[in-house]
Amino acid sequence: MENPKVAVVLSTYNGEKYIKQQIESILNQTYPNIEIYVRDDGSKDGTVNILKDYEKQGKIKLYPSKNVGFIKSFFECLSFCDDADYYAFCDQDDEWFEEKIQRAVDMLKEKDKNKPLLYFADYDYYDENMNFIAHSKSHKNGPSFRNAIVDCITLGINTVINKTTRDIMVNSGIEKSCGHDWTAYMICSGMGEVIYDKVPTLKYRRTGKNVSPGGKGFIAFQIWRIKKFFINDYFSKVKEELIEFEELFGDKLSDKDRKLLSLFTNKKYSFIKAIKKVFYPKMFRQKMTDEIMLRFIFLIGKL
Repeated sequence: MENPKVAVVLSTYNGEKYIKQQIESILNQTYPNIEIYVRDDGSKDGTVNILKDYEKQGKIKLYPSKNVGFIKSFFECLSFCDDADYYAFCDQDDEWFEEKIQRAVDMLKEKDKNKPLLYFADYDYYDENMNFIAHSKSHKNGPSFRNAIVDCITLGINTVINKTTRDIMVNSGIEKSCGHDWTAYMICSGMGEVIYDKVPTLKYRRTGKNVSPGGKGFIAFQIWRIKKFFINDYFSKVKEELIEFEELFGDKLSDKDRKLLSLFTNKKYSFIKAIKKVFYPKMFRQKMTDEIMLRFIFLIGKL
């Protein structure tokens, strides 16, 4: 098919300030076959009224509902969508470059649609007034299942998946996801293919209220890490996600990836497995500073 259908999957929550700009950037895509699906996660501001205006114009399909958090909200929105060839995740406060979807489709349609596929691209950082800050730094080690076990470089703002991936996400009984984007990344890196486009395809707005830490200064980023990793016991949730992933999909992984995943799915601390992870011969993360911190986390049994 010349122009496969793309469903844009958007979850909103109190996003009245920027949601119009984001939706307009989707409507202005050069790619012709796009449908926009929005699930509102119980907004208390004027977001739903804005979305209803777009719905009346036939520009979006809206599903206002109760607050369940952004992860469950995205999964529900995926399940609401009509069948499409590809599904593009979208946040409420960014702006897409006009050829974002066209680039994704051009690369995805060259691949085998019967296996899980994920496309992601680089992006540019902008402040809340859309003044340019910096380019995102390319991931020099690239995507891999090894990386997906501990990190999600395929952010929801820049990810497009195929129908095979969507169906796995919706129909497999996943309950322990730490992020819709992270789950898609693990599925595709472990059972299919991940395509990395180093061309920036969107303006990533940093407002100070974003869930992800991208764009923070070095000190602010380290403070964010300490709070999340050590005070909030973040890795207990990651371990639950990995244990569930092994139960659901372990038999679909290669022997090498299944063996690696098993180092992370013990429910009690294992010194032997901790040492194996600390001295694992290949990098998990993209930067050496991140890798050193990760190996320390392995050693003390946090992950």
